[in-house]
Amino acid sequence: MSMLPMPVYQMYEWNHAMLSPWRAAADATRVFMQNPVNPLSQTPWGKTMAAVAELFERTTRRYGKPEFGIHEVSIDGQATSVHEKTVWRHPFCNLIHFERMLPAGHGKDPKLLIVAPMSGHYATLLRGTVETMLPNHEVYITDWIDARLVPLQDGEFGLDDYIDYIIDMLHYLGPNTHVMAVCQPSVPVMAAVAHMNAADDPRTPASMILMGGPIDTRISPTAVNDYANSKGIDWFRNNVILPVPFPHAGFGRRVYPGFLQLGGFMGMNLDRHVSAHQEFYNHLVVGDGDSAEKHRDFYDEYLAVMDMTEEFYLETLQTVFIEHALPDGKMTYRGNRIDASAITKTALMTIEGEKDDITGTGQTKAAHALCSGLEEAMKVHYDQEGVGHYGVFNGSRFRSEIAPRVSDFIRTHDQERA
Repeated sequence: MSMLPMPVYQMYEWNHAMLSPWRAAADATRVFMQNPVNPLSQTPWGKTMAAVAELFERTTRRYGKPEFGIHEVSIDGQATSVHEKTVWRHPFCNLIHFERMLPAGHGKDPKLLIVAPMSGHYATLLRGTVETMLPNHEVYITDWIDARLVPLQDGEFGLDDYIDYIIDMLHYLGPNTHVMAVCQPSVPVMAAVAHMNAADDPRTPASMILMGGPIDTRISPTAVNDYANSKGIDWFRNNVILPVPFPHAGFGRRVYPGFLQLGGFMGMNLDRHVSAHQEFYNHLVVGDGDSAEKHRDFYDEYLAVMDMTEEFYLETLQTVFIEHALPDGKMTYRGNRIDASAITKTALMTIEGEKDDITGTGQTKAAHALCSGLEEAMKVHYDQEGVGHYGVFNGSRFRSEIAPRVSDFIRTHDQERA
């Protein structure tokens, strides 16, 4: 029997609405106390009041979907404008193309499909990944839709549907596309690529890059893996799946809500988040604007979460974390068994972080043994020292050490340059 009563999601909505006047009052207080014409704004008391007001408003706010906000990159030493363009639409996902106005004489770059994780956060979590890859690639990214915004009449969305979407996008992009899976999508992307290889699909991707993905979670299991295995699938169905309340477009759809996911994210490192907010308060009081802005930027992204459909969440748990179906050779797609050894045309690169506490060391590298039909010359594995999970696809180490290797791998296996 469920520990969470049916109205929990509705109560969350009511609580959010009830706090709205208080948030508005807190924001007005912050603006008043930070106004330079207010003599109190430069006093310790005024700065403290402004800091308290902002901290309250930010910790009780619902964070909406962030924007990528990538308007320009440097290509061949020239500032080049970038425009977001949605080129493919389905109920649960849009495909975004970052269209570059290339300098004269710049050759054709490889097509790169970045498959963002559907694990609670929006695709904008990969903003840094996109920005880093843009100078040397024609970049596309999956923009998954918040399940509470998808009406029931648009049907269900499970793991097979996810794989359908990946294959459809690769078909849309055409031959010689390179696909990069960041974390969670590694399993469905590998399944899609195996299926396309087995079917001798002419639009099979030229290369596949798996970054911090849970290919075999029995290797170096993390706290996330242990938690999934310690509970039966029925426990998750009864305790974290809730119906979307009115008046959201997805009213009645059963989902794993974003606010429950966020609670789990925060709970894993609660002391770190508490310390971060204490430091943010101190930065505001002493007037350290740069440090305060870094905190805002991080938490504006981190606290923006989306709902996942019941079927996708539970099927992923069952297939990836409980049954280990892909490495055991038991994973199926539309009734057909997925055989990773069928991958013979798509080059494979795997990347892991030394300090990754979400996807343990060796879990992603396991893909190499599964792709037994692939020539060794078409396989590359890279371990990045000194980074955790997010450092595998973002940050200074990603920009300086990982991304150049990925670009080199892609160009090596780009069929138009072969």
